[in-house]
Amino acid sequence: MYIVTGGAGFIGSAMVWKLNSMGIDDIIVVDNLGKSEKWKNLVGLRYEEYIHKEAFLDLAIDEELPWEVDAVIHMGACSSTTERDADYLMENNYRYSTALCQLALAKGARFINASSAATYGEGEHGFDDSVATMEKLRPLNMYGYTKQLFDLWAQRTGVLERIASLKFFNVFGPNEYHKGDMMSVICKAYPQVRDTGLMRLFRSYREDYPDGGQRRDFVYVKDCVEVMWWLLEHPAANGIFNVGTGRARTWNALAASLFDAAGVEERIEYIDMPEQLQGKYQYFTEAKIDRLRAVGYERPFTPLEDAVRDYVQNHLATDNPYLTVRD
Repeated sequence: MYIVTGGAGFIGSAMVWKLNSMGIDDIIVVDNLGKSEKWKNLVGLRYEEYIHKEAFLDLAIDEELPWEVDAVIHMGACSSTTERDADYLMENNYRYSTALCQLALAKGARFINASSAATYGEGEHGFDDSVATMEKLRPLNMYGYTKQLFDLWAQRTGVLERIASLKFFNVFGPNEYHKGDMMSVICKAYPQVRDTGLMRLFRSYREDYPDGGQRRDFVYVKDCVEVMWWLLEHPAANGIFNVGTGRARTWNALAASLFDAAGVEERIEYIDMPEQLQGKYQYFTEAKIDRLRAVGYERPFTPLEDAVRDYVQNHLATDNPYLTVRD
């Protein structure tokens, strides 16, 4: 039995899709659907049961999980980098995660946790996922701080030697449609590009970066679940791992890939960045993936142009953009 928290969300539902593709249907999906459109991510997938997050947390705290669990894939968290309720983030992203991690290990289950590249802040200490770097990091927002707290707790308690905590960089791909402002720029911009031939990007507020020249490590969600599947098959590979391509690309390159995939002539308009983002904006991110390679993960990451083409032509431009598993 596999438990996927946040299993109706973006990366979580993609992981359910990956498990299904490997012939695994014994899955418990844990999430909080609320009034969102996340439920649509589950329609084309197979799983044993859905449990609300609060009900599952009660079971976890009481250590009354009624299943023999092989793995807990913990993707459930508030992923909004602009969330201002610090107490909510602390309970949801930190305390919930530590409790669930302890229970999984007590049950002898593999535990894979979603950390974040937001822990790196402005990147002043680089993007090295080594333990030596971890304590130096200063996240720019509360979301990144709570992810950092879990990683520090795991290191301090010795748990990090028994789990995999993944620092996802700029993930994009199918099943992100419910995320509103937190959707990738590709997902937001595709309808505009298709209908008007125009794409808007933020201006740069630093002299060393031209407009659209800000650089990010964009990683396809299908590559992310390949990493997690490999980690499930290699339980001795533990610690913190960056999950990115290892190559930063500009927003202009991302835009060019989108226009090309959509078959539209390139036209970009640069717009002002909201004031609340200007002091918390990452101008450069690039995953250092040496540790992931060193433990034996050899699969190449999909080049940006190919990933955008697959996303647009096989998902966004279709009648059903969701990840589905054919019977």
